[in-house]
Amino acid sequence: MKITRVEAIPVCVPLKKGLTAKTAHGEHAVSPYVIVKVHTDAGIVGLGEATISGLWSGETQAGTVAAIREYIEPVILGKDPRDTTAIRRAMDFIIKLNPFTKAAVEMAMWDIAGKAAGLPVYQLLGGKVRDTVRIKLVVWARDVAGSIRMAEDHLKLGVSCVKVKVGLDPETDIARVRAVREVAGKNIPVTIDANCGWTIQQAKHCLRALADVNLLLAEQPIPAGDPAALAELRRETPAPIMADESVFTLQDAWLLTLHRAADILSVYPGKHGGIAATAEIVAVAKAAGLRCTIGSNLELGIGTAAMLHVAAAFPEIDTDTFPADTIGPFYHDADLITQPLDLGPPHAQVPDGPGLGVELDEQQLKRWRVG
Repeated sequence: MKITRVEAIPVCVPLKKGLTAKTAHGEHAVSPYVIVKVHTDAGIVGLGEATISGLWSGETQAGTVAAIREYIEPVILGKDPRDTTAIRRAMDFIIKLNPFTKAAVEMAMWDIAGKAAGLPVYQLLGGKVRDTVRIKLVVWARDVAGSIRMAEDHLKLGVSCVKVKVGLDPETDIARVRAVREVAGKNIPVTIDANCGWTIQQAKHCLRALADVNLLLAEQPIPAGDPAALAELRRETPAPIMADESVFTLQDAWLLTLHRAADILSVYPGKHGGIAATAEIVAVAKAAGLRCTIGSNLELGIGTAAMLHVAAAFPEIDTDTFPADTIGPFYHDADLITQPLDLGPPHAQVPDGPGLGVELDEQQLKRWRVG
């Protein structure tokens, strides 16, 4: 089987009214993503999704389309799509960085391999260790009243864990988290995510002030790039620390574990450049005795399906203890797949069809396509 063509299709899908995102990285009201279709001479088409964000990885929609057309497609044409290692090496050699772009292409390779074998991707990764993935929903960084309303709405859906965005203003952040804890009650776990928004002094102050809130974890409280500072914070504050923006690459994971800078690693294919790269980072966490969970860049249906397969396949991705962020379709006006994923809450179901187990909805694609 050989790759004959790679399509990079830009789409813009808005978030639902009332659910637009606000974090320390800024506002997120529309998702300018890229859908990837990899064609083969066997008639099998693989699907991928690049959930790019300039604020997150430096990738843009136009840049992703150009990278695929001008760099990636020429070096993978004619290759067997099941040779994922060779394809990863070719992409990494021809263009540096661009993890979400490469992840979309590699995701499509796994989809093709699964469809060709008649097996779901999780089976290609060694089989399922769990049938469902526990999820959490997010309360964005709004005023206290707005945060309370959003938390109440999420809890009515049956979610069993809530994440609160912080990292903007310490005192308002503390008030928001306390308000959500009051709404959730003592039995619903609460996590926080500062998205690099606090200084180390602010993080120490906020985490100590929230000690009685009994946080399940504190996600990326300070900027990435200084594992020693994150390790210092971990030693001096009560909440378990989860690294997200700090762990893009395999080398990032190694440095974090070397410094004992985190208790949990947030992993997912887009951030790491693909499913295989995610598995490598999970192996580093396993060697260090750490747990992982699935993070998110607010994926649509294809990207979320890929994350669910990864979550199902690795014991170290402990979504029962640390619920996953496989929730992007909740927040968007469209998911671009023919059959919506069953995301619960409180548990998402892992797709069982061949490959990623989802099919592209061409009518939705036509509606949301740009350019």
